[in-house]
Amino acid sequence: MRLKRGLLITLLLVGCVGCDQLTKEVAQQYLAFESPQSWFHGIVRLEYAENRGAFLSLGSGFSEELRVILFQVFPALWLVGLAIVLFVAKQMPPRSAAAWGLVLSGGIGNLIDRLFHDGRVIDFMNIGIGSLRTGIFNVADVCITIGVSLFVLELLQRPRVSVNG
Repeated sequence: MRLKRGLLITLLLVGCVGCDQLTKEVAQQYLAFESPQSWFHGIVRLEYAENRGAFLSLGSGFSEELRVILFQVFPALWLVGLAIVLFVAKQMPPRSAAAWGLVLSGGIGNLIDRLFHDGRVIDFMNIGIGSLRTGIFNVADVCITIGVSLFVLELLQRPRVSVNG
């Protein structure tokens, strides 16, 4: 079972991190100096952005030292711990392994950006209708969001234990 889980995690890492880094490279080459592009009546927009902060640029105004600690050191330690748990745990439901594997992949993708782009993450996608829009995000963010959603769905589907006393 651990071998299958290890293979699943490895495939997710290679596929998701590879896709994330490839799309960020393409965005850097083709969107960085262009005006935003939109499709489907503006529902999907591609717009190059570099984010020094976390989700929705939170923390982008922090000092350089604090941003390194919060957005590089702590996430790197957490991702190493998560990877160890994913590859070493004796038992883990397949859906949990996939969910956490997606979170790990997305985290690694964004950490690579921070390490190689002076603490910035490359973002380039935006979806919405009219003024109701998401923030600008990337493939790593999509992986993290899907992973967390799968994990929450699994938690909601677990049988509830009632305590009658």
